[in-house]
Amino acid sequence: MRRALAVLAAVPLMFFAAACGSDNGTGAAPATASGAAASGFKVSGSVGAKPTVTFPAGSPATKSSYEVIQPGSGEGIKAGDRVIVNLTVWNWDGKGNAAQGSSYDTKAPETIPVNEQLPQVLQEGFTKVKHGGRLLAVLASDVEAQPQATAAEPTKVFVFDVVGTQPPALKVATGKETGESIKGVKVDNPGGEKAPTLTTKTDEKASKDLVVKTVIQGTGAKVNPNQMVTVHYTGKIWGSDQQFDSSWERGEPAEFPLNQVIQGWQKGLAGVPVGSRVVMSIPPEMGYGAQEQQGIPANSTLVFVVDVLGAY
Repeated sequence: MRRALAVLAAVPLMFFAAACGSDNGTGAAPATASGAAASGFKVSGSVGAKPTVTFPAGSPATKSSYEVIQPGSGEGIKAGDRVIVNLTVWNWDGKGNAAQGSSYDTKAPETIPVNEQLPQVLQEGFTKVKHGGRLLAVLASDVEAQPQATAAEPTKVFVFDVVGTQPPALKVATGKETGESIKGVKVDNPGGEKAPTLTTKTDEKASKDLVVKTVIQGTGAKVNPNQMVTVHYTGKIWGSDQQFDSSWERGEPAEFPLNQVIQGWQKGLAGVPVGSRVVMSIPPEMGYGAQEQQGIPANSTLVFVVDVLGAY
């Protein structure tokens, strides 16, 4: 299903939806479409449970759009929201139409930012449903230009059940200062929304193990190793005070899947409450090892001060 989600996030994309309602006997409101006249799909099952889709006969669709199956009755969704959904996806090949996965099976809803990185049609589709609603979208062959060396993705059918929206990320760590530190490393907390100051020039020897200390104790949910995280950070080399990266200096937080960064970050941030500020000393084996990186000598111990602003 991760492959399907990657396709979902590709740009430019357009979506096609063709659903004619639900057979769950709930008296659903008439569906709203983005302009496609496609018909023949049937979506069964109540919102909040894994849906079943009956496919029309014939070849997969070549046009893309969306259709609202259930509008929902909760809070509306607007551009810029992070919509939390349970989703189910199928490959539409006109033959087996095999299911590719469902968050109802994994019991782990997905969070999708409704922003310019989504196709315009899906941005529109999500704003037409509310919490508790259901949206069907078909990703057809018109959605993106396929690279010459890459096999075309099959048409995909998505059913999104809207669970809610993610609270906005924090701007800075918030909570109580703990007084914790790493020997040889200094973190100054200026307060407000200002960046912390990290100093790593020291004669102390770096630990051969990962060391994580909480500078400010947040009170949010604990970070899951498989989540996306939003963070502000500064990175320096142990002993030299040489800075190699800072999201603060770029003027915006960084956002990435925690399980796709260096091991020191993965282990160091897992379980940290949102809102926390931590300082981490990462040995070479959990960083970049013997490989020299831009601005980072080989076999360097890395030191980061990290504000955990959000996780989803």
